Amino acid sequence: MRILVAEDDDRTANYLVRGLTESGHIVDRVADGETALAMALEGIYEALVLDRMLPAMDGVTLVRRLREHDPRTPVLMLSAVASTVDRVEGMRAGCDDYLAKPYMFAELLARLEALGRRTDRSRRLSVLRVGDLELDTVGRTVSRAGRPIRLQRREFLLLEQLVRHAGQVVTRSMLLEATWDYDFEARGNIVDMHIHRLRKKVDEGFSHPLIQTVPSAGYTIREPSGTPTQPDQPA
Repeated sequence: MRILVAEDDDRTANYLVRGLTESGHIVDRVADGETALAMALEGIYEALVLDRMLPAMDGVTLVRRLREHDPRTPVLMLSAVASTVDRVEGMRAGCDDYLAKPYMFAELLARLEALGRRTDRSRRLSVLRVGDLELDTVGRTVSRAGRPIRLQRREFLLLEQLVRHAGQVVTRSMLLEATWDYDFEARGNIVDMHIHRLRKKVDEGFSHPLIQTVPSAGYTIREPSGTPTQPDQPA
């Protein structure tokens, strides 16, 4: 998932960003409510983690404003204020979950993943398929025709983006946005380089490639027509 973390305490924010990144997510962090709202409204995040007490705009106000335009993106609110009244206020403002500080990172991660699975039908499916390719978004595994494929983190995220938009053109900008951090400064043909490596792992040894280039547009992944693809056998 691509996650926005809004937390003004640097130590807490670094802890969250490091843990979520190591868990395979793309994470952007901001330190105030106004910036968080502006970025959340861009519509590129699959989940938000918000501290209740933020400068410029508190978390509850932020969520209320967000829900005026975006009723779906899941929000997990973090707060040292854990009374029933405060929890109710947060949930009524539009939060999907509320976690009191201090918390165990494993619980936060589990809650976030549960929220992500509930967003819509496509994201609730943990196993995505295109032809004989299977991608497990929870187990972070990939196989084709039953053969496991080992991918690096960014390769997995690129493939997930392609599979979620199977049959559609996915631009290089979309792939860059989904796979690298918000403030990453792209240099050269970094997306093409990663796609090249991904293709070798996904399509090499098969008679029908799944990942295709769309000239002057980007890439797409399509189920091959005709009989199911099988690995080429040595003569």
